[in-house]
Amino acid sequence: MAKEKILLVDDEQDILDLLGYNLKKEGYQIITASNGKEAIETAQKEKPDLIIMDLMMPEMDGMEACHEIRKIPELQHTLITFLSARNEDFTQVAGLDAGADDYITKPIKPRLLVSRVKALLRRKNSGNIKDTNDNTKITVGNITIDREKYSAFKNGKEVILPKKEFELLALLMSKPGKVFTRDVILEKVWGGEVVVGDRTIDVHIRKLREKIGDKVIKTVKGVGYKFEEAKSF
Repeated sequence: MAKEKILLVDDEQDILDLLGYNLKKEGYQIITASNGKEAIETAQKEKPDLIIMDLMMPEMDGMEACHEIRKIPELQHTLITFLSARNEDFTQVAGLDAGADDYITKPIKPRLLVSRVKALLRRKNSGNIKDTNDNTKITVGNITIDREKYSAFKNGKEVILPKKEFELLALLMSKPGKVFTRDVILEKVWGGEVVVGDRTIDVHIRKLREKIGDKVIKTVKGVGYKFEEAKSF
C-alpha cells in the first residue's frame, strides 16, 4: 500500500530529482511543481499530505504560495515545510508566520531529510493531543472546540485554524487555568522528533490570539502559557 503523497516545490530540477529519488525509495508518492502558482494548482488537485517548498522561486515565491494555500479550506490541515538555503532568524519566523509547520535549512543530508519527513507525517497520522480528557467538545467561555472534527468556534461562529494552531488551542483548553510549559507544549503539539524552538510557539500563540482574542491565552513569563475564560472580549 502506497505511503503518503508529498508535493515537492522548487525551481531547480536537480533538487526535485534528488529529493524525489530519496523519498520514493521510502515508498512515498511524489508529485512536483516548479513555482508557487503551480504549487497551489497542484495542491488543490492532488491534495497532498505534505508540501516541501523552496522560498525563492519565479512567478510566486514560497512565502506567498504558503499564504494562499492556507486560505483553501480543503488544504487547511496539509503539512507545509519550507526547505531553503536562507537561514536568517527573521526568515524562519516569517515562514512559520505564513502558516508553515516546519522550516528546514539547506544543505541537508537526504537521510536526515527523510527522517524529518517521517516525523512530520507520523505526527499528522497519529494526532498529537495526548491528554486523558475524552470529551470530544470543550467549551470555555465563548470558545468551543470539537476535537473530532478539528473545528473551533467563537460566539458560535467558526474560526478557521490550521492543524498546529488547533492542536495548540486544544491542549491549552483541555485544562483551563493550568500552565503548560514550553517543553510540554513542544512535546504535545510538535512531538520530540523534530527540533523547533520557542520562536515557533510564540508565532502560533500570536496567531491564535489574533483569531480568538488576546485575553484568553495568558503568558506566564519564563514558564509558558495557560487558557482562561475572559469576561469580555
